[in-house]
Amino acid sequence: MASSIVVTGGAGALGSALVKRLSAAGHAVAAVDSSRAAARLRELAAGGAAPGHGTIAAIVADVTSASEWTAVLARIEAELGPPGGAVLVAGGWQGGAALHAAKDDVAWDAMIASNLQTTYRSLRALLPGMVARKAGSVVVVGSRAVERPWTSAGAAAYVATKSGVVALAQVVAEEVREHGVRVNAVLPSTIDTPANRASMPAADASRWVSTDSLGDVIAFLLSDDSRDVSGAALPVYGRA
Repeated sequence: MASSIVVTGGAGALGSALVKRLSAAGHAVAAVDSSRAAARLRELAAGGAAPGHGTIAAIVADVTSASEWTAVLARIEAELGPPGGAVLVAGGWQGGAALHAAKDDVAWDAMIASNLQTTYRSLRALLPGMVARKAGSVVVVGSRAVERPWTSAGAAAYVATKSGVVALAQVVAEEVREHGVRVNAVLPSTIDTPANRASMPAADASRWVSTDSLGDVIAFLLSDDSRDVSGAALPVYGRA
């Protein structure tokens, strides 16, 4: 059976763009997101019915849950084929206060769960099968703030967890290298999404990174064209 590609956070702006792109290229894609995104996932799945497009499976799951991942993988393998690629988009942003001025741990706990835990649990679920099959490519989504943390003052939890995501990807890349599995990270600056435009109406969005541009880099890392690339953290900054 042919392999599939998993996209966590598949209903978001970047995730949905990737799902559509990969399906249009003929890949079978598992779009995984939370129950809040169920309607959007169903819309995406309908797009997989277009002529020449790969099947899109809409999967509602909590990707921080090991037990839910067990069920998700069983469904993906049965419907689409074992995962040969994955893009771990699921994540979030919270900021607004300097660490010393924070009144509680809400932002910290949210960023640990949204960014670091989603990535950790997804890697724990996906990598054993890829290692057993001796093939696979995983891309995680970091941030330019990983390399320029001082630019994100007021969002320490976000920077710390995204840095953890990239470090985790790079050490795991070394662990699975000899098993034919690759793990890489992308480090986008501001991504041109409706949410970012709404929150920064005065910014020049033409300088940001489009989802299509970031998708080009991710598609390259998933493909055999990048067969000798693993453990990389690629800057995708646009002109921001």
